[in-house]
Formats: sequence, C-alpha cells, structure tokens
Amino acid sequence: WLSSLNFSAPPTPLPPPSPSSTPSPRLPTPGSRLGRGRREPSPSSSSAADDLVELPLFPLPLVLFPGAILPLQIFEFRYRIMMHTLLHTDLRFGVVFSEPGGGAGAGAVAEVGCVGEVVKHERLVDDRFFLICKGQERFRVSRVVRTKPYLVAAVTWLEDRPPPPDPSAAAPQRTDDLEALAAEVEGYMRDVIRISNRLNGKPEKEEEAASMDLRRNLFPTPFSFFVASTFEGAPREQQALLELEDTAARLRRERDTLRNTLNYLTAASAVKDAFPSSSSSSS
Repeated sequence: WLSSLNFSAPPTPLPPPSPSSTPSPRLPTPGSRLGRGRREPSPSSSSAADDLVELPLFPLPLVLFPGAILPLQIFEFRYRIMMHTLLHTDLRFGVVFSEPGGGAGAGAVAEVGCVGEVVKHERLVDDRFFLICKGQERFRVSRVVRTKPYLVAAVTWLEDRPPPPDPSAAAPQRTDDLEALAAEVEGYMRDVIRISNRLNGKPEKEEEAASMDLRRNLFPTPFSFFVASTFEGAPREQQALLELEDTAARLRRERDTLRNTLNYLTAASAVKDAFPSSSSSSS
C-alpha cells in the first residue's frame, strides 16, 4: 500500500546491480569498500580493529530489519556452500540490499545491512535449502575479506545513537518525545490501513483497523524498525531508514511518509466517492 508515494526526503542513492532471480552481484576485491558511508578506521586504531567481526554476506533485492521474518530458498551453488558452513557454526549471515536493474555501477551492494539468523531450515533432496530467518542487529561493512566462493566482509555493529543532550531539557523529555512520535506514527498507520481497506472494497475491516494494536508493546526503536519493514515496494526508502542511527529521526521520516500516504489515499477515496463506477451508478 505504499507503492505510489512521493517520499518527503530522498533516500540515499544506491548503484543498481544486474538483474537476477538470485542476486549475483559484482563483488569488489578484498580490502575494498562496499557502497557509501563512513571512512574505514585506520589500521593503527587497535580498538576499531578489535570491534570487527567477519560475516558472510547475502546480497538480496530487499531490505531486512531487526525483528522482521524473512523466508528464503537457497538454490545457487555458492550460497548452498555458505549454508553448509553456517549449519556448523552460528547460523548467522548478513543481508545487504542489492538493487535490481542494470546500468552504471551494476552489482554494487549497500554498506549497511542486517544480520539474518536462521531459526528454521529444511534441506531439500536436490541440496536446496528452505530457510526462515529473523532479523537481528544491524552492521556496517568495513572491508571485504574475500569474495569466493561467497562474499565475506569485516563488519562493525550499528546501533542507534542518542542526539547530543539538550541542557535545557528535563531528563525524561527524550523518552516522552519518542513515545509521542511512536504514538503519532501508529495513528497514521491505522488511518492508512483503514482507508486502504475502504478503497479495496473491504468496509468490514475499517472499524477493525481503527482499534488495531500496531505497537504490540514494542519500545520506540523496535517499533520504528517494524514500521519500516511495512514499506514494501520502496526498498530505497527502506535502506535509508535502516541506515539512520537516530530513532527519533527514523520515526519522523516514517511519520512524514505515512502522512503523505494518507493524503494520497484520502484524495483517492474522495475521487472514488465522487465518481462511482458506471456499474454502481446504473444500479
């Protein structure tokens, strides 16, 4: 339901990869960078080097968020090799967005991704795998370790950082602001779902949408990831939301996106009411 939006802020541009049902990205050479972002820490920084973790990466034409569920079917040979390795280790790999399409920069992948943990798997008779994965922590690629038989990178973990404290603000104010933002986003989501049901000819679900508990007792940060995961059909916007390191900034951007969506759907609903279909008018 978010496929027709004009987002209020442009997402971070990502170079498109070559099209493929199973992504086959143009991989950089070991030691090079992926995508765009911060400068890699200098080798002299021992603390930064200690924070690096090697992680196998799986480029996909989608964005995974912490807490989200991702079903996958693994059939390409190199990723089957990866799965055999993971099944004997910790069942975790990195999902990085690789935009479908061709053109300049085809095959590049995003620098910020999300760990997918295999929570259920089934090995099929032809050595394919069916997986159910759950999004865990986010990461930023620091450098490529190797590219064959599959991509492995050294990554650092990424967490939301609070903005600089405001000396004039009371201590609980930030928490209150986040709760207010989350409540506002939830309200817009309800309205979007309600009007979408009306436009799709499901009036019986309109009242149900008005009372939906979309927060499900989630704190603002995981709730912001949940909201972002619903923006299907807009992977560039999702990637931009994944890369943000400020919960409030993410919620504000989602609020603006949902508000734009609501305005669009409200206008569409008004047009539909003003100009009913010929079959309805003839009856």
